Amino acid sequence: MTQPIRLLIHGASGRMGSALLRLAAGKPELLVVAAVSRSRGLAAGAHFNFFPADQLQVCPAFDVAVDFSLPDALAPLLSACLTRNAALVSGTTGYSAEQFRELETAARQIPIVWAANFSLGVVVLEDLVQRAAIALKHWDVRIEETHHAHKKDAPSGTALTLARATGRVGASQPQIDSIRRDEVVGDHLVSFSGPGETVELRHHAESRDIFASGALEAACVIAGKRPGLYRMADLMFPGA
Repeated sequence: MTQPIRLLIHGASGRMGSALLRLAAGKPELLVVAAVSRSRGLAAGAHFNFFPADQLQVCPAFDVAVDFSLPDALAPLLSACLTRNAALVSGTTGYSAEQFRELETAARQIPIVWAANFSLGVVVLEDLVQRAAIALKHWDVRIEETHHAHKKDAPSGTALTLARATGRVGASQPQIDSIRRDEVVGDHLVSFSGPGETVELRHHAESRDIFASGALEAACVIAGKRPGLYRMADLMFPGA
């Protein structure tokens, strides 16, 4: 029998971390060996090993770390992954340019996938935006993103990814409108406006489970891959 992939869930007390722990428990191919969080509230009644974030280096061996935390936690997490030669799946947004360079450097030694959004639908949306931007290269582009009132970064990482997908930079970069309201999971609308007509591409997320499921699927695929910095599209649609 194939041994399950050993997971470390980083940012385990957050909304995404809680979804990851719940969904991973139902996947026999995955085994959570450590849950890491700045909050110690996870320890009570947990069926997994809890470690405070400042004790990351004493966590047991793991094959893949799945991270939905904060940007300032990247350096110690990368160090732990490199020490154990483990893969990293990160959905943390708000990284600086220097932190993205740190990911690129670490990817020379371990496999890493970073995505602002692990939804399969958003992977397809990004591809459609790229295609539309080529066909409608002289049209104006606008992006509207709506998230829950607790989300700290604005624009969202997904909106920035979609903006890059248009291939337009500088003064021609798409306008991004960020809305923070209630408990909205995530809505993204990309509009291409030309003379007398508009094309709209939209993605609506109803549950955070779609992001957690995508991240866990990425963990299953990236485990054992060669070092490199992967996109979700590379993992979900290889050879496309």
